[in-house]
Amino acid sequence: MKAKLTDGRKWLTGTLSVLAVSYVAAAAWNSFIKPIPKGLAYQGRLHRAETIDMLTDLTYVEDREGKRTKREAQIFQEIYQVIDRAEQFIVLDFFMLGRYGAEGKEYPAIAENLVSRLLAKKEASPDMPIYFITDPLNSGYGSYELPEFSKLKEAGVEVIYTDLDKLRDSIPLYSGLYRLLVQWPDNGGEGWISNPIAGDAPDMTLSSFLTLLNIKANHRKAIITESEAIISSANPHDPDGYNDNMAFRVTGPVLKDLLEAEEAVSLMSGGPVLPRTEPGEERGEYKVQYLTEHEVLKALLQDITATEEGDAIWLAMLYLAEREVINALKSAAKRGVDVRLILDPNKTAFGRNQRGLPNRPVAKELRETGLENLQLRWYNVIDEEFHTKTTLVRMAGKTVISGGSSNFSSRSLDNHNIESNLRIEAPNDSDLVQSLEAYFKRLWNNEDGIFTLDDTAYQSRLTPLERGVYAVQKLLKITTY
Repeated sequence: MKAKLTDGRKWLTGTLSVLAVSYVAAAAWNSFIKPIPKGLAYQGRLHRAETIDMLTDLTYVEDREGKRTKREAQIFQEIYQVIDRAEQFIVLDFFMLGRYGAEGKEYPAIAENLVSRLLAKKEASPDMPIYFITDPLNSGYGSYELPEFSKLKEAGVEVIYTDLDKLRDSIPLYSGLYRLLVQWPDNGGEGWISNPIAGDAPDMTLSSFLTLLNIKANHRKAIITESEAIISSANPHDPDGYNDNMAFRVTGPVLKDLLEAEEAVSLMSGGPVLPRTEPGEERGEYKVQYLTEHEVLKALLQDITATEEGDAIWLAMLYLAEREVINALKSAAKRGVDVRLILDPNKTAFGRNQRGLPNRPVAKELRETGLENLQLRWYNVIDEEFHTKTTLVRMAGKTVISGGSSNFSSRSLDNHNIESNLRIEAPNDSDLVQSLEAYFKRLWNNEDGIFTLDDTAYQSRLTPLERGVYAVQKLLKITTY
């Protein structure tokens, strides 16, 4: 009897050991080791450009009582014009589309307007290829299809859902379980699990819901034609219609790099080869480079590290959590660089209340440095998010700008999400630099509205429990940012 019990324990111990090793191996491989798909973490050449236009969306209050709100919206108005001006092809890559999440509230009809513009273009030019790359979030990870994409498909637009399974997993604790057991069930049948992204969206199947828990995405926001492109932080998603965002419109040889990087996403997802444009002549006062995923972080750290006493860094960001960036900003301030941050207070995300993570603990950490030249203000959000993701690094000989879809978090910058940014080198007296500096100063100084609040405005609202949650999230990478 004792022998049988001993044998049973050995069998159980052996089985558990095999499972544990398999779990750790699967988590390590899929989260840290697995090669990223060819063409991601893209570092384009530094190209010349004659003009680069900055576009902004802002929602703000005009009085201290908060009774008069104003909306300035440029980004999608210009995207509609880009669609109208296209003559050969259009490539779009947007993280979110549609109205789900509105739940009876009134928002700008961005999704409807974008789809209508694309349908009109297809009707006027039926032979023009239009490609729409998007995140499978818009299909409930296989549980349904958005009506907007159904209309586009019927009109001949090629819709490409990004194959996120090719990416590294962003939550190691879940990755081992998901890869060994969870990813195998079939995604068939009717959905029956309430959609956690939007209460008015269709239900999800179990398989779709378990896929969602990986929390990784094609987070890009871009449109490219044969003659111009816009790289943005804004989604054509109605409930995001009042968010504060920034975009950059570019022309010239850099378009070839944008198309090459987008083609990599298409091909890894079973999509087609994308068209190309003639590169054109390298000329103009600006230098522009297309960077994606981890290459955004590498270039950013190099630019911050290059700053010296008397230089300046402006940062506008939804999420600031990447440790290397935080440390680089602190080091720059210690060297005498004037560092100024405008951050979202992280009150809401996807229309749901949040706990101020990660920005409020980071703000506390930065304030505790005691450095007078490291300053922070909160954007005075109403019901929206300060969704901008832009950095300006002004040095003696040039200004370097980084802007696009990338939050400063490990998910965005460590090859878990698919992201897109433009890195721009510009003369200090150029129109673009003057416009961007005027934007930052307008918000910082509350020149014609109450745009920003003092850095202590939200700090008292972060409880010890919330700080503890933040510490655990950092350690275990269990976050949504």
